[in-house]
Amino acid sequence: MRVLVAGRQGQLAQALCARLPRDGHAVVALGRPELDIADADGVARALDAARPDLVVNAAAYTAVDRAEDEPEAAFAVNRDGAANLARAAAAAGVPLLHLSTDYVFDGLKGAPYVETDAPNPLGIYGRSKAAGEAAVLAAHPRSLVLRTAWVCSATGANFMRTMLRLAAEREELRVVADQLGAPSFAEDLADAIAAMAPRLVAAPAGDAAFGIFHLTGAPHASWHGFAEAILAEAAARGHPRPRLLPITTGQYPTKARRPPDGRLDCARIARLHGIRPARWRGSLARCLDILLGPPRGEKEQAP
Repeated sequence: MRVLVAGRQGQLAQALCARLPRDGHAVVALGRPELDIADADGVARALDAARPDLVVNAAAYTAVDRAEDEPEAAFAVNRDGAANLARAAAAAGVPLLHLSTDYVFDGLKGAPYVETDAPNPLGIYGRSKAAGEAAVLAAHPRSLVLRTAWVCSATGANFMRTMLRLAAEREELRVVADQLGAPSFAEDLADAIAAMAPRLVAAPAGDAAFGIFHLTGAPHASWHGFAEAILAEAAARGHPRPRLLPITTGQYPTKARRPPDGRLDCARIARLHGIRPARWRGSLARCLDILLGPPRGEKEQAP
């Protein structure tokens, strides 16, 4: 099949460009300036030229704090751009898979969120993503909204790479320990999308394949717990391991409020698509093998 990926430079877009060809799929990855999803006419032209069998929207405005000062820019991409892709895909008769986030929730439930829980975002970024979800589902009956969280990969800007950089610069790191979620590696998300793609292309409107789904890594963790795992894996590869101190959200103020408990329940995607959350510790180790090389002991034992 032919897959159009919007958001060429993003972590997931790059993972899809590497993953989908392994199944024999052709990938057309477009980003600005070639494709500005906020430009409805440009989106329609791009789909007409690419003639895809599936569209994946991996493009987003993701600057969570900056969005508080730039709401128009956030909504132009996350709501209006998503709607443009959905309308164009519907007109072309092809399904759309749209990426979203745990930030559509306020994090006050006290338990993992299921897909039927009502969104209640705390900030502009979350509001723009929630509005984008609603716009996509309203515009296209063959759309799948995939919510995920804490995306990491060997490329791009992400928490894992920030921890590695800071570990090389400082003797002590302070990381928030009272926000819960789950690391999700772009390569694992790309595997899941590759697995779902054939069914999405074949399924008619109204099929259970469409709608809202959650998918993150497993198990759940705090940012501090994730940082501990990152630093331990890096230390096993000969890199510095600074002291890691747990702090509260109140000790690390940010312009935008974050959901304190953004855990997502991933049972629905397992039930309807047969996809189960990847164990993020294994994905972390594989990612650091790419960035830092294998652990010292393994390297010494290699022939």
